[in-house]
Amino acid sequence: MTKKVLFCATVDFHFKAFHLPYMEWFKEQGWEVHVAASGNMELPYVDKKYNLLIQRSPFHTANMKAYKELKAVIDHNKYNLIHCHTPMGGVIARLAARQARKKGTAVIYTAHGFHFCKGAPFVNWLLYYPIEKILARYTDCLITINQEDYQLATKRFKAKHIEHVHGVGIDTDKFKPVNEKEKIQLKKSFGYQPNDFLLFYAAEFNKNKNQQLLIKSLALIKDKIPQTKLLLAGKGPLLEKCRELAADLEISHMVDFLGYRNDLHQIVPMCDVAVASSFREGLPVNIMEAMACGLPVVASSNRGHIELIQDSENGYIVPANEYQTFSFRLLEIYRSKELYSKMSMEGKRRAQIFSLNEVKKELNNIYLRYAAEEINESKGKYNCTYI
Repeated sequence: MTKKVLFCATVDFHFKAFHLPYMEWFKEQGWEVHVAASGNMELPYVDKKYNLLIQRSPFHTANMKAYKELKAVIDHNKYNLIHCHTPMGGVIARLAARQARKKGTAVIYTAHGFHFCKGAPFVNWLLYYPIEKILARYTDCLITINQEDYQLATKRFKAKHIEHVHGVGIDTDKFKPVNEKEKIQLKKSFGYQPNDFLLFYAAEFNKNKNQQLLIKSLALIKDKIPQTKLLLAGKGPLLEKCRELAADLEISHMVDFLGYRNDLHQIVPMCDVAVASSFREGLPVNIMEAMACGLPVVASSNRGHIELIQDSENGYIVPANEYQTFSFRLLEIYRSKELYSKMSMEGKRRAQIFSLNEVKKELNNIYLRYAAEEINESKGKYNCTYI
């Protein structure tokens, strides 16, 4: 009988962005691949797709209907393995799979950054921590992607297995450095001058991502580095407020709002420094991609950024909302070619740890427990080829 795996998340775009390589692997192994999430996006490597109206808010009444529908899907299909992602995708899937686990279905949950963490609002601990603690009991393997979450989970949660994986994997064949000539050509192709000092950040415009910090920091160096351009990719509810802030600070000509982009593999290598201003991160892909392209990084202090950036080595970590310090660090990098070169090289080196090939190996070791065709129980080893 063909084995079946179900991937579950809040929205289907999550899979297109992060998990297609792992769906492809299951297909190559002869598994039937199903997906349950909100959305009508067509995804490769998927045999069946269930559009469930899962909502991000834990209080939304639609989630009760999504739970019932997902439970019916799980009970009908008798999956060998369920891998769930995102907070609400993880909650609903693990609740819906309780009976299936008793019949042999294994449940894996990847926490892409707990909402409760050092410095998080108390309400986050009050709401999300008890939920994750309870649901850990219904989790065969809890995967964390940063050390802070891993340490917390191993001390406080009762999942059968708790693992640390270096994120979702970045494509270092796609995101890679370019030489100076190629960088100039890329800048020109996007309408920039060869000597423009390009800062880049890709993120949704929301309260957590805090792009206002970057705009305020830019205003402080507008006279010192007038050729600076801040490139902000993404959409979101606070986009217009950021436009207004740039206008109020008289730097609209220095801030380019790029909207949603699917050509980041061309934009990132032409930039000079990656910046990041969020209050909370799990392990941000945008920073890993920038590091792989050789960009030094200046970022706000949070667990995800600290995991990626060693202060003064491949970039700088700046306390949250200290835009004066943020601007000073940008000036330091701009003024020292030696510092820039050192940070660039170190960033490229560190990025390899988070490459798609390395993360595939790490996930393979986890999937082996549940997906291996042959298990050598006498030696306690799992026989399977790496993804």
